[in-house]
Amino acid sequence: MGRVDGKVAFITGAARGQGRSHALRLAQEGADIIAVDIAESIPGMERFYAGATQEDFDETVRQVEALDRRIVARTADVRDFDALKAALDEGVAELGHVDIVSANAGVFAFGDESQLVTDAEWDMVNDINAKGVWHTAKAVIPHLIEQGTGGSIILTSSTAGLKGTPNVVAYTASKHAVVGIMRTLALELAPHRIRVNTVHPTGVATDMILNEATFRLFMPDVEHPTQDAAAEIFATTNALPIPWVEPIDISNAVLYLASDEARYVTGTELKIDAGYTIK
Repeated sequence: MGRVDGKVAFITGAARGQGRSHALRLAQEGADIIAVDIAESIPGMERFYAGATQEDFDETVRQVEALDRRIVARTADVRDFDALKAALDEGVAELGHVDIVSANAGVFAFGDESQLVTDAEWDMVNDINAKGVWHTAKAVIPHLIEQGTGGSIILTSSTAGLKGTPNVVAYTASKHAVVGIMRTLALELAPHRIRVNTVHPTGVATDMILNEATFRLFMPDVEHPTQDAAAEIFATTNALPIPWVEPIDISNAVLYLASDEARYVTGTELKIDAGYTIK
C-alpha cells in the first residue's frame, strides 16, 4: 500500500470502465483524483455502444470517497481544450498539485472497410482519441513543469496502436498517433524529469467491448451474437487462452508506470495484451 501516497492523479474518461478502475487503483495506493468525463453519449457513437452517464460518474466519485481519498470530478469533453483545462485547473486549485496523468478517454468505432468510413466518423474518433490525448497533455504539462517535481504521463493506446486492425481504420490510426505523441513528449519532457509512456491493452471487459455491435465485428453472420459465443472467437486472437483482460489488469500497469518503481521508465510501449501482438 501507499505506492503513490501524496500524489494527485488527473484521469480522463473516469466515469466507468478503465478510467474508473484507474481512479480506484491509484486511490487505493494513496492518490487523490482529478476526474474528467463527458458523462453522456456522443453523437455518432450510438450505433456502436452507449456512452457513460452522470450516474456512472457519480458512482466513480462515491467509490473513490469510500476509499477515504479526495476527488474533484468535472464534466468536460476532451475535444474542448478550454473546458478540459478549466476542469484540471479547478482540481489543481483544490488539491494543490498534479503528479500523475492518465489520458484514458477514448471511443471505439468499427465495422466498415476503410474506403467506406465517413469523414464524420474519422474526425470524431481521431478528435477524441488523438487530439483529446494531446489536449490532456497540453493542459497538464505547464503545471508539471512549473511544479518542478517531475511526474508521470500515461497515455492509453491499444494493440491497434502497434499493428494493423482490419475494419477499424480510424481507431487504428488514432491509437498509432498516441504512440507518436508519447515518443515526442518523452523526449521534450525528460529534462524536467517527467516520464511519458503508453499502455497497450488487448480487448478489455468494459462496455466498449462487451456489446452486441462489437461481437458482430467478429461474428458478422450472426444476427444476435452472445457474449459466450463471442468469447470463444476473441480467445483465438490472443496467445494466452483468454478472450479479454479485466480493467484491473490495465490499472495495475498504470499504477506501475505512475509509481517510483518505474522512475527510469519513459518512452515505452507497455503491452497488456495476452500475447495479441505477437500472434
